[in-house]
Amino acid sequence: MIQDIMPGTEEKLMEGPQAAYVGIDPTADSLHIGHLVSVMILKHFQNCGHRPIALVGGATGMIGDPSMKSAERNLLDEETLNHNVACIKAQLGRFLDFDSDAPNKAELVNNYDWMKDYSFINFIRDIGKHITVNYMMAKDSVKKRLSTESREGMSFTEFSYQLMQGYDYLYLYEHKGCVLQLGGSDQWGNITTGSELIRRVLGKEAFALTCPLIKKADGTKFGKTEKGNIWLDANRTSPYEFYQFWLNVADEDAERYIKIFTMLDRPTIEALIQEHRQDPGQRKLQKALAREITVMCHGQQEYDNAVEASRMLFGNATGEALRRLDEKTFLAVFSGVPTFTISRSELPCGLLDLLAVKTSVFPSKGEARKMVQGGGVSLNKDKVSDLDYQVSENDILDGKYILAQKGKKNYFIINVLP
Repeated sequence: MIQDIMPGTEEKLMEGPQAAYVGIDPTADSLHIGHLVSVMILKHFQNCGHRPIALVGGATGMIGDPSMKSAERNLLDEETLNHNVACIKAQLGRFLDFDSDAPNKAELVNNYDWMKDYSFINFIRDIGKHITVNYMMAKDSVKKRLSTESREGMSFTEFSYQLMQGYDYLYLYEHKGCVLQLGGSDQWGNITTGSELIRRVLGKEAFALTCPLIKKADGTKFGKTEKGNIWLDANRTSPYEFYQFWLNVADEDAERYIKIFTMLDRPTIEALIQEHRQDPGQRKLQKALAREITVMCHGQQEYDNAVEASRMLFGNATGEALRRLDEKTFLAVFSGVPTFTISRSELPCGLLDLLAVKTSVFPSKGEARKMVQGGGVSLNKDKVSDLDYQVSENDILDGKYILAQKGKKNYFIINVLP
């Protein structure tokens, strides 16, 4: 989990409990799994007795971090930022203890609180004079944006970002006793600017630790799917889709991810890796990874629901279980399934009419009849053996769907329009 570490950091941490912080820009109202590496490091720190501080960048979020970006971000207004900050705190509460009486309980801070009344003149006089332009220009994040790769160049707004982030570290050092800043490896330049500022202003030592940016084994971006980011917000990425993401990672990735995204101890992880290598088809490693991270992020009940939803496609789930699925999960489970549309006014109607006339689940009534008699037809996961069965409004799920099943693996969604 460690990419770069400033000399002396480990020794400082061994002296006793220390305060460490991670900065998160509230550019959305949810974290995504790319944020989780540094959040998991904070969780480990808290478990070891250190005091974690989560900083949401209400001020820096208004500017946009240029690190490894090829274009400038859109700037957010204050109302949007406040909403995003509140949502992010709620998500961080699933990983960090903010509420107990422990001396090392986590704290959430917002740099807008100390930046909003700091005048531009005072800031460049008090802070800007300590860091040279030469020093700032030497940072990779700045060099990349000023190179020929970026046709847009870099605004002064973004150029000042590392100075503002550096001041955050100075402020937290002075007011919260924070001696360590954590972040992704793309943040090394910004973090070390903060350490340098503390050294120049206060003559004190402050430390830096970064974690690697996670990539998939094939070199593609971690945490992205065809639909976009994997978010921690259940409204953006359903717990079922979240669970499925981890369940479907490649074997090589699972061996790395289980060390980073779970709190399982080393012997447990090593045993799981050995079991998995002996029989990869069982996907024990992926199942353990998906269980741990889904429970941590969404809770036991949502994990149980996701596992139950995963059984839907393999024929051993019940109609009762299907009716418990919310609409988003239902559509995620049966994504890509052939869909037909009927009008509610066409109900009630005979089963064979529904499957072979109003829709083409079967090419003919004769074929539908034969399969019903053979016990191969289900509606909403319940077998239907009565050829005269009348499909009615009672068979509609979520007020708009009927799920037809032909054999073990062929599913069809019948969309019932008002």
